[in-house]
Amino acid sequence: MRALFIFLLFVHASSWGQRLPTDSNNAEGKKIDIIKADRYNFQQIDSVNQFASLAGNVIVKQDNVLFYADSAVLNRQLNILEAFGNIHINDADSIHTYAQYLRYLGKEKKAFLKTKVRLTDGKGVLTTEELEYDATVKIGTYLKGGKLVNKKSTLTSKEGYYYGDTRDVIFKRNVVMIDPDNKITGDTLQYNTGTEIATFTSPTVVYNIKDKRTIKTREGFYDMKNKKAELYKRSIIEDSSAVFTADDMAFDDSTGLGEFRGNAVYRSKDTAQGFDMIANNIRTNKKNNSMVATQKPLLLIKQGADTIYIAADTLYSAKLSDLTKSRKVPTIRDLSVNDSSIKQKPTIDKAAEDSSDKFFEAYCNVKIFSDSLQAVGDSLFYSLKDSVFRLFKKPIVWAQDNQITGDTIYLYIKNKKPERLYVFENSMAINKVDSSEFFNQLRGTTINALFEDGKINSMRAKGNAENVYYATDEDKQFIGVNKSSADIIDVFFEDSKPQKVVFLRNLDGTTYPMRTTKKKKKKIRGFKWLEAVRPKSKYELLMLK
Repeated sequence: MRALFIFLLFVHASSWGQRLPTDSNNAEGKKIDIIKADRYNFQQIDSVNQFASLAGNVIVKQDNVLFYADSAVLNRQLNILEAFGNIHINDADSIHTYAQYLRYLGKEKKAFLKTKVRLTDGKGVLTTEELEYDATVKIGTYLKGGKLVNKKSTLTSKEGYYYGDTRDVIFKRNVVMIDPDNKITGDTLQYNTGTEIATFTSPTVVYNIKDKRTIKTREGFYDMKNKKAELYKRSIIEDSSAVFTADDMAFDDSTGLGEFRGNAVYRSKDTAQGFDMIANNIRTNKKNNSMVATQKPLLLIKQGADTIYIAADTLYSAKLSDLTKSRKVPTIRDLSVNDSSIKQKPTIDKAAEDSSDKFFEAYCNVKIFSDSLQAVGDSLFYSLKDSVFRLFKKPIVWAQDNQITGDTIYLYIKNKKPERLYVFENSMAINKVDSSEFFNQLRGTTINALFEDGKINSMRAKGNAENVYYATDEDKQFIGVNKSSADIIDVFFEDSKPQKVVFLRNLDGTTYPMRTTKKKKKKIRGFKWLEAVRPKSKYELLMLK
């Protein structure tokens, strides 16, 4: 009975050998040597099929590769090994493979393994039900589903290709990777068990469990060990507060630093205190919630239907509570006013949870555009806490046909619209009178302008105040021009046009008939009509170089 079993085993092995090519030019690999077996039987069927039957603690060897099994059949002539039970392949102590069934072609140095297959390189463990392993190039392939476990990371896919020399594994079809921080899904993923770097070459979604952050990319890599990533081809990062899109991006979760390059767009999800930022380069620091934008940056402060667009050479944003720790930020508004755009109290107890705990700074060539007003200046500071724009170094503000200049300008926003404009030092307001060549003018040390429904309602000039006002009759015909000075001058507007002027204390003025005015227009010292530098549209800011 035992002889019959051995004979059938030999016939079975012979049937495998007969399907192999027998071309004499096909170079034979090094012979498989028998190292050990508890029981050994040899039989020669013909000149081609010479079989050795091995049983019990079988060990055979080819080059630096050792094969262990419970039992095996070796075709000595064709150099083919078929093994059964508790198989272990030790490839030069670098790669270890385990299974319950093995068919090994010694000439090609290819192994075909089935049932509870497990491959490890000392770093990761790959398990599958069927695996083809090429010992020459150290490449393992599975096509019917597999799983790789590497430290705390687990990867599964329908197909996989393991490269022993580089320790890379390429996963294909229904790829899922899970570690304590992330879940990655896609069609193709390359992973290195040594470096723990995941490389993306097809549409991939990375969900960060801790930060509830979703990344969508088509190309890039993520260093799981050092928590660094570089992404390309217009990737998207989205979390609970914002969405980031850019041609290329890089970030380091260990330091919180990030960089977004090429048409980078930051879009805030906060509908009450939201803002968007566009630039060719945006750098972020997640730990202090700051960002700096360069290369044609544009800030969009959401104001309902009247969004405010701000362009500059450099834009910077961070937490106001952090800024106040290093420098004093004067309180210039009573935050107890009934203003739906200002929801928090001045004291910041939980700044991290406060959406208004943010400020913006703009440096060099600042330009502002909204439907209700426009402005330019050298630098700007804006806080969501008090909703006040602070413009520095020869700023200019335009509201309808009115131009306002000074050394420093504070522009207050209330309920999404201009509320007040305060000008410090060398203040001047100029109003173009319809389509004529005449200009109403107001000058003082300071100018305080009040708005109503987004339009200028009144102005007060204090300190050596001067005024030029062109009076008209009921038919809007010019009747004369008044040039006056006083300690305080109030101008009242209707539909953004001066309608009434009131002088307080030390009035000194003269009214001139229009016939003399036409020959020589009346102008206050320092008069400059700067319409040429006024931003005309939001598209002009988008196209700024």
